[in-house]
Amino acid sequence: MPVDLQKVAKERNIKYFLISFVDMFGGLRAKLVPAQAIGQMQRDGAGFAGFATWLDMSPADPDLFGKPDPDSLIQLPWKPEVGWLASDLWMDGKEVANTPRVMLKKQIAAAAKQGYRMKSGVECEFHLVTPDGKALADPHDTLEKPCYDQTALMRRYDVITEICDSMLQLGWGPYQNDHEDANGQFEMNWDYDDCMKTADRHVFFKYMVKTIAEKHGLRATFMPKPFMNLTGNGCHAHISVWDETGKTNLFQDDAGELGLSKLAYQFLGGIMHSSEALCSIFTPTVNSFKRINAPRTTSGATWSPNTISYTGNNRTHMVRIPDAGRFELRLMDGAVNPYLLQAGVLAAGLDGIANQRDPGERLDINMYTDGHKLENVRRLPLNLLDAIRITDQSKVLRAQLGDAFVDSYVKMKNEEWRSYMRHLSGWETANTLDC
Repeated sequence: MPVDLQKVAKERNIKYFLISFVDMFGGLRAKLVPAQAIGQMQRDGAGFAGFATWLDMSPADPDLFGKPDPDSLIQLPWKPEVGWLASDLWMDGKEVANTPRVMLKKQIAAAAKQGYRMKSGVECEFHLVTPDGKALADPHDTLEKPCYDQTALMRRYDVITEICDSMLQLGWGPYQNDHEDANGQFEMNWDYDDCMKTADRHVFFKYMVKTIAEKHGLRATFMPKPFMNLTGNGCHAHISVWDETGKTNLFQDDAGELGLSKLAYQFLGGIMHSSEALCSIFTPTVNSFKRINAPRTTSGATWSPNTISYTGNNRTHMVRIPDAGRFELRLMDGAVNPYLLQAGVLAAGLDGIANQRDPGERLDINMYTDGHKLENVRRLPLNLLDAIRITDQSKVLRAQLGDAFVDSYVKMKNEEWRSYMRHLSGWETANTLDC
C-alpha cells in the first residue's frame, strides 16, 4: 500500500508540503501546498509550466505535473509544520523521461534488470561567505593551511551543529564535520545509501545548508571556485554496486587488486572511458573549469583532478580506491545536479560492465608533481564548450541516457556558453584595451 500523505500530515502535524523538483541545471523548484490539498496532489501532481525553468520546453508545451514520492518525505527540522517532497515530472499522462529524477529512475531500473543496486555517498563542500558573496564570512579565517582548523571550525559552531543536529534528527547518520582546505570552507558527511536516497538527500542538504546559513546572517555557496586563490568546492562520490537485495557488495573482493572485484574494475572502466563526455554534466558551469584546471592555491594544492587517471589511496587522481569494496570519484563539483551525478555514474558504469571495459593501468604517482611527465594520459577538457562538444559526440551517453536528453542538455548548455561569451571581463579590458 502506498503511503497516504493526507494521513501522514494529520499524524505529524504537517500544515504545508513543498512539492519540489530539480531542473536540468540543478535549480530546486517547488510549490507550497496546504495539507488539505495533498491528497489531490499525490494523485494528480502539482502543476508547473516547464518553459519557466531549465527543462528545454516552450510556452506551447502542456502543463507539467510533479507527482510527489512519499518515500522522500522530509519534515523541515527548523520548521516541522512543513514537509518537503521530491517529485517526478509527468506530462500527458507519462513521466517526462528527460527530467533529472526520472532519468535516474531509468538508470536504476536498467541496473535492477541485471541484478545490480548502486549505493553511494557524497561529500558536499561549501563556503560560508558574506550575504553579498564578495568575501569570506569569517575575517579571522586566514591560515595558509586551514584544513581541520579547530578554532575556525568552532567559530562556526552554531551553524555547523544546527545542520548536523538536523541530519541526526532526520536519521541520515552524520558522522563528521570539518573545516576544509580553503579558508571559510566546510564539509559535512553522512552515511551512504541507495543512490536515489542519496540524490534526494543531496538536494535537500544544499537547501538546508543555505537556509540555516541565512538564518545566521551568512550565505552558503557550493560554487565550484568562488575564490581563485582558494581550493574549490568539490562533490566527491563514493561508489559501490550491490546485489538486488542490497546485502552483498559486488565490488568487494578480498583477493582482488586493492580489494576490488572484476565487476568493480569493469564499472570503473566505464567511468574512465566516458570521463570527458561526463565532464559537462559533472562539472557543469563555466566556473567549474577554474576548479579542475586551477593553478596551485594558497594551501599548496587544488585537491581537484585535471587528468583521467586512477590510483590507490592517493588524492591527486580523478579516482582513488581508499578501501576495499568502493572507489571515490573526485571529478564532480558543488554545481553538479544531484540526480544527474548518480545517473551519469550509473550509465557509464553499466556500459563498462556490458562492454567489459578495462580502466587501464593504475598510476601510483603524485599527479600534481609528476603528471606532466606522462605522455599517454588523457586530460580533462579545458573549458565548458569543449566539454559540451564531447558530450554531444558521446555514443555511450546517447545510448545510455538517450538522444533526446543529450540533445536537450547540449542545446541548453550551448545557450549558457553563449550567454557567458556576451560578458566582458575585467581581465580582457586590462590586457587587451591597448593592443
